[in-house]
Amino acid sequence: MNKDIILKAENISKQYRLGQVGMGTLSHDLNRWWYQVRGKEDPYLKIGDTNDRSTKGQSDYVWALQDVNFEVERGEVLGIIGKNGAGKSTLLKILSKVTAPTTGSIKSRGRIASLLEVGTGFNVEMTGRENIFLNGAILGMTKKEIYSKLDEIIDFSGCERYIDTPVKRYSSGMTVRLAFAVAAFLDPEILVIDEVLAVGDAEFQKKAIGKMQEISKGEGRTVLFVSHNMEAIQKLTTRCIVLENGSVVFSGDSNQAIKKHILSNFKEIIIQEWETPEVAPGNEFAKLKKIRVLDENEKQKHDFDITEDFFIEIEYWDYNERYQNTAIIHVKNELEEILFASNEFNSPSWDESHFEKGIIKAKCKIPKNFLAEGKYTILVAIGNYNPNMIHVKIDEALTFSIRDNNTGGQTVKRNTSGSWPGLMRPMLEWSIVKDNLSK
Repeated sequence: MNKDIILKAENISKQYRLGQVGMGTLSHDLNRWWYQVRGKEDPYLKIGDTNDRSTKGQSDYVWALQDVNFEVERGEVLGIIGKNGAGKSTLLKILSKVTAPTTGSIKSRGRIASLLEVGTGFNVEMTGRENIFLNGAILGMTKKEIYSKLDEIIDFSGCERYIDTPVKRYSSGMTVRLAFAVAAFLDPEILVIDEVLAVGDAEFQKKAIGKMQEISKGEGRTVLFVSHNMEAIQKLTTRCIVLENGSVVFSGDSNQAIKKHILSNFKEIIIQEWETPEVAPGNEFAKLKKIRVLDENEKQKHDFDITEDFFIEIEYWDYNERYQNTAIIHVKNELEEILFASNEFNSPSWDESHFEKGIIKAKCKIPKNFLAEGKYTILVAIGNYNPNMIHVKIDEALTFSIRDNNTGGQTVKRNTSGSWPGLMRPMLEWSIVKDNLSK
């Protein structure tokens, strides 16, 4: 079966020179020219560090991208994910022809509309209406074609009242609304969208994702979508590439790509401890002393079977004599969704002794047969609710994982192991009544 390939990237690499722009580049340019005259390869392609922003390099050159290859079919929504600095935006700029690759080539069939940053391609001195015509002209459309889409663009953007106002008067949210509407409605064969949708409000993000699904499935146009929002990636895409330090480390099913991306960022943290209040995070009302993940035997542990109870222990210095402090946890899943929150204030074991200064040790039990298989992070905080005040908060303070080893209990008897749909996996009580069938 022949594939209808609309976009193809072959051996794309992009090299940048670090340091101040213009410092010593003339000699490098002359050297490059001399090698080119002699028919030899660019000498600077043989040098350069991998694009790892967390380490100190040994060269003035860095590879933002290195040997990136992929194909996109017509009507496909391709997700591009990775950490900050992985090369996602650089790749999109090359695909959009904002910058040229150092090596490799891009082959495309059709017009490409890009939404890379807030107001990309807009002239801030021109009105919203004038910018619609400007962007349409850049895409090669006639005035007649733009007029036919004008009302739809203005209506979708929600900026009708300000459409004849210069764009420099717009908020960032209004600008991105109009920019997305222009890119989506001016009939590009390929729509390239960066994380810019994060600027819009929740209502517009939902609207934009719906429009992207419509133009890909209903109209057969192609979308390349970069986002750190794994929920949006999961909803919108069927295939993803994962970038790491400028290279493609995975290409395939979106769910597998998300897992690959999350696993690369996931760290095992089962304890954090601060020896003295002077070095501990917090303020004059409360400071953290120790936080841990424990099993039933009070041992620190990271990996739990689905049939095990386990505990989150939070120990802190309580200096608040006026208000009652409380330990707080938020448990998040692999998509960074908050599954639930809990605090000691709402526990049946709460008592009035929290009005006294002292060292508090609070322990929260996570019951067995409650969470689904997966990896989880815990936000830990100390605060008080009347008035509402947070004294210390650490996101991703602890981590743990849940697995199903089919090791005991009803999971063995009923053969219910394996991956289940849903965010939770509680073992609920069912009542069963059976009537014998009469002959």
